[in-house]
Amino acid sequence: MNERTGPVVRVVGGGLAGSEAAYLLANSGISVELVDMKPKKFTPAHESGNFAELVCSNSLKSNDVWFNACGLLKEEMRMLGSLTMEAAARSAVPAGAALAVDREKFSGYVTKKLLSHPRISVLSEEVTALPDENDGDRYTIIATGPLTSDALAADIEKKTGGGLHFYDASAPIVSAESIDMSEAFTGDRYGKGTGDYINCPMDKETYGRFVDELLGAERARLHEFEKREIFEGCMPIEVMAARGRDTLRFGTLKPVGLWDGEGKRPYAVLQLRREDVPGTAYNLVGCQTNLKFSEQKRVFSLIPALRNAEFLRYGVMHRNTYIHSPDVLRRDFSFKNNEKLCFAGQMTGVEGYVESAASGLLAALHLADRILKRGTRVFDERTVCGALETYISTPNRDFQPMNANFGILSPLPVRIRDKRERYRALAERSLSAMREIVSPSAD
Repeated sequence: MNERTGPVVRVVGGGLAGSEAAYLLANSGISVELVDMKPKKFTPAHESGNFAELVCSNSLKSNDVWFNACGLLKEEMRMLGSLTMEAAARSAVPAGAALAVDREKFSGYVTKKLLSHPRISVLSEEVTALPDENDGDRYTIIATGPLTSDALAADIEKKTGGGLHFYDASAPIVSAESIDMSEAFTGDRYGKGTGDYINCPMDKETYGRFVDELLGAERARLHEFEKREIFEGCMPIEVMAARGRDTLRFGTLKPVGLWDGEGKRPYAVLQLRREDVPGTAYNLVGCQTNLKFSEQKRVFSLIPALRNAEFLRYGVMHRNTYIHSPDVLRRDFSFKNNEKLCFAGQMTGVEGYVESAASGLLAALHLADRILKRGTRVFDERTVCGALETYISTPNRDFQPMNANFGILSPLPVRIRDKRERYRALAERSLSAMREIVSPSAD
């Protein structure tokens, strides 16, 4: 047990948000108890005993700082000392303009950092209730993620006036050596990046058969999910296909910006993204699904490049729980009814790996400022961090999970019609504002 002086912060949950929070607090000189029920107990979606396990995709989305809001958020996080960004840099796999990671190396790096930190004590136990308001000199950050255990979820629902939830899905992963490269070609869309994606083309007839079989395939636990709300950003491919015969050709399977070895654009294309550094496994990009495992193999094997594919992991669907944050949280992620209690991660209503990690970073930073009696740092809507804080704390009857996007930033003082010029101006303003927050100039 590490020697402690002063207040202790108990961080409940060892996912992205909890790991970020624990690391920032410890680096600020504050003692931390990091509590996670793994490895004693696992959720249906988790397999590893490591912290910061990625359960859906291995992609942290675009790395483009200037023209993508999630890329901009990553840069803001780097400026704040993000452990997620540090781990991603150490475990990155080639993915064109995106930041994708080797899952095991990523979580292993985070786990090693947390276990070796002298101010972090790790406890493996299940927390089943929120702390009382009078919990001595202890603060708590709840970062148990979208798969919060039933007992704790029930207590959160009781004390926050009602829990909300939606369902999302993950995509299958196939063995690299089982991909028929005679039916595929490598390259990034519009030639950007370093040609890291494997592209699996389909002609019109193959695409039509694939859609027909996808729509007719049997789904897993259909009775449980069919009447539930599904988050748009993780829409199962079979649900998208049901919206129209060409929906996939204008979305997940769009061929634009891709040309085969003969310089021709296919009718439809499934892209595969590397899952690990050696390149032994590939993710079916955008193919989140709730089909039965046997049906996944049958339907995706209709794509010529995947006719003999070995599935290393099938897609699954799971519950994501989030609270109605505008009713119960302040913009610093603290609970309105208990200032010593904070929430972080996807349960606050931010959606996505990077956004979840950012919320943990921000919640911990604000709490550290409070504990150490430092001046409170204000992230306004010029930054993606500030815009997300505003979103989760502003009254909204139709509150839904939110990804990072340029639309939530405050408008520029002068209207710029060209989208790329506008995005670049927003990004430049954001980074300038963040630099001032991180290293304020002397008066």
